[in-house]
Amino acid sequence: MSKIEMKTPLVEMDGDEMTRILWKYIKDELLLPFVDLKTEYYDLGLKHRDETDDQVTVDSAEATKKYGVAVKCATITPNAARVEEYNLKEMWKSPNGTIRAILDGTVFRAPIQVKGITPCVKNWEKPITIARHAYGDVYKASEMKIPGPGKVELVYTAADGTEERVLVHDFKSAGVVQGQHNLIPSIESFARSCFTYALDTKQTLWFATKDTISKKYDHTFKDVFQEIFDMEYKEKFDAAGIEYFYTLIDDAVARVMKSKGGFIWACKNYDGDVMSDMLSSAFGSLAMMTSVLVSPQGFYEYEAAHGTVQRHYYKHLAGEETSTNPVATIFAWTGALRKRGEMDGIPQLAEFADKLEKATLSTIESGVMTKDLALITELENVTVKNTEDFIKAIRTTLEGIL
Repeated sequence: MSKIEMKTPLVEMDGDEMTRILWKYIKDELLLPFVDLKTEYYDLGLKHRDETDDQVTVDSAEATKKYGVAVKCATITPNAARVEEYNLKEMWKSPNGTIRAILDGTVFRAPIQVKGITPCVKNWEKPITIARHAYGDVYKASEMKIPGPGKVELVYTAADGTEERVLVHDFKSAGVVQGQHNLIPSIESFARSCFTYALDTKQTLWFATKDTISKKYDHTFKDVFQEIFDMEYKEKFDAAGIEYFYTLIDDAVARVMKSKGGFIWACKNYDGDVMSDMLSSAFGSLAMMTSVLVSPQGFYEYEAAHGTVQRHYYKHLAGEETSTNPVATIFAWTGALRKRGEMDGIPQLAEFADKLEKATLSTIESGVMTKDLALITELENVTVKNTEDFIKAIRTTLEGIL
């Protein structure tokens, strides 16, 4: 069969450690034989980020603005140990954080469901997508230890020098204090990304905060979402037959446990951080979790939700066999190819993405899988494959489908 032609390149962001090895396997076995793959390549491996003073990360994000769709391999966010291991110039920031900031995007994470792996919550029949606001709150908080009695105040000094003060607490003993902030433009972008993605995927959207307690901070999130929905999206949601509703975060947690799934759950930064890990674990495995960054301007960046699988990489370097799960990374590629096909009017490309996903899941459902899935599947007499052989098994299934 002839290869499927592409019109516009994908922005390809290569990464680190074992996922970099998976990246090459996936391209060689599952993509290049079938697609005339056009990409604009950026090496986001830690060594190259260090060599370019992290300019390559900025360049890859700007390229995503140019081409509209990117696919990203997992990357290392260095800590002190990594600085020493790689002899880095400095402790570079998270590439994901840099890309999110440049694209002003929201992260959507959803589990990949497969027969034979039942969610811990038995009534979850469809995936639940977490939309996480990726700016502010506790992640950009200022903190202070209070050594003893005294007052702590929030002070706002306007551009004209006038001040407004709010008492935080009149301490009678030692304690701690934390100041959080967010930005209206960031909240607006979060809302528009959520509404856009809900329409794109034709899923109902939930949003939850704690506005009954946080009557200024969280209530602002609630108000911004409602205003934008009423003015810009209500008619579109009605036409698509989907809903938007707001509820308290504790009510959302209770509802989600009793739901059947099949919706998007928008969360503030910390809530989204916690709930996405809860969902990935409850649905089966973090290695079966997709992640897509969506900007309000309609730029998309697809990746796996997990990290670089460091432990398997060291085994690989030592010449030992690994059984690393590539499914989320495969689905990052299929997500990007499908979106590229949709945007460029190439239905064959979107159909190929669908078939590759089907081949991946069918291979697992036939009893052929990596070790992590074999430990949690309900299927009997499964065959555990190493990393490369599992990808080759998917190729065999894919060729049968094609």
